[in-house]
Amino acid sequence: MNYQYKAINADGATVTGSVVADNVRAAGRMLRHQGLNVVDVSDEAERAASPNRRVRRPAPREVLTFMKQLCTLLESGVSLEETVESLSESAGHPFMARSFGDISAALRRGVSFSESLKTCGLPLPVYFQPLAQAGELTGKMARAMRDGVTQWEYDIQTANELRNALTYPVILVVSGIAAVLLIFALVVPRFVKLLDKAQGEVPLLARLVLGMGSFVNEHGAWLAGGAVAATAFALYAGVHPEMRRRVRDLLAQMPLLKTWILETEIGNWAAMLATLLENRVGILNALKLVQGYVRISSLRARLSHVSQSVRNGASLAGSLQEMAAITATGYNLIRVGERSGELPQMLRSLAALYTESGRNRMKRFLIILEPVAILIIGAVVGLIMGGIILAIMSANDISL
Repeated sequence: MNYQYKAINADGATVTGSVVADNVRAAGRMLRHQGLNVVDVSDEAERAASPNRRVRRPAPREVLTFMKQLCTLLESGVSLEETVESLSESAGHPFMARSFGDISAALRRGVSFSESLKTCGLPLPVYFQPLAQAGELTGKMARAMRDGVTQWEYDIQTANELRNALTYPVILVVSGIAAVLLIFALVVPRFVKLLDKAQGEVPLLARLVLGMGSFVNEHGAWLAGGAVAATAFALYAGVHPEMRRRVRDLLAQMPLLKTWILETEIGNWAAMLATLLENRVGILNALKLVQGYVRISSLRARLSHVSQSVRNGASLAGSLQEMAAITATGYNLIRVGERSGELPQMLRSLAALYTESGRNRMKRFLIILEPVAILIIGAVVGLIMGGIILAIMSANDISL
């Protein structure tokens, strides 16, 4: 079969062409024997059928898997150039093969690994590039990349835990709201005529329930359109960075969620700062990097002032205390770390403390949320049924 390929030659230039082989693997072997670093190989018929096909960007978990492989190879004593070239040849994902191929070509041109990471297009967290710089300076690239992978895996795991924990309560609340709306739209309107047949004063609850059912029945199209618009806005807010930031800032101001969200952010900040400091990244550069990773605007502004104070010669603990950025326990841990020269370890302890506190708050929140949601939904359905029964009794002039 005829295969179209894209590869990088020994000079680092990108070359394209076609090769006849039995299968994709055979085509790749032939190209490697010619001294080419394969980026992409595809069947000519497949390419002709979809000339404008777009390469799917990998999910964070997929990229994390490749970075783990990179760490494992480096820790096994394989050189950085051979590791990157091996990953570019063995990557089954076209995007990953292309990205590692770009890194390999950049290394052959004499570009540093940290600079090639910045330009290769891999969706990596911001702290990988300074960690790579630190690994180049200290000669411990494997450890630097492993620390970055560990931190990234922790970030992904924390996000997944929160998402999984909130799945059931969200389904419960959405199902309850949908059930109430269906009752108002399909059941209650059937009893609206009972108001005209009532012989005597109709109870307030019955009038409210039947009036609401009548309103939903008359304006159902508008209400459905509003629900669709609200859903579209929620989806837009979920993917738009600025809208996500505003929603996150709003949630961070709510009394029940404020402490929980801030503790989670500070825990992530402390863990990231510890990772950078452990790899010999300067504290000023580390503070600047982790400040950009904080997602709450108010906290990020306070940490910006902290960075400026440290730049002017103040201690980290004193600057944090002056800006009221963390708790008294955090100030004490950081102060002890600065005095003893064990600041990264103290930051790790602080991150663990806040992480455990955040998890406990999440558990308590979920323990309260589920029964409260069930009680509220049950109470609403009970009131609706009670209103309907009172309307039926009034229509038949039944006295209790």
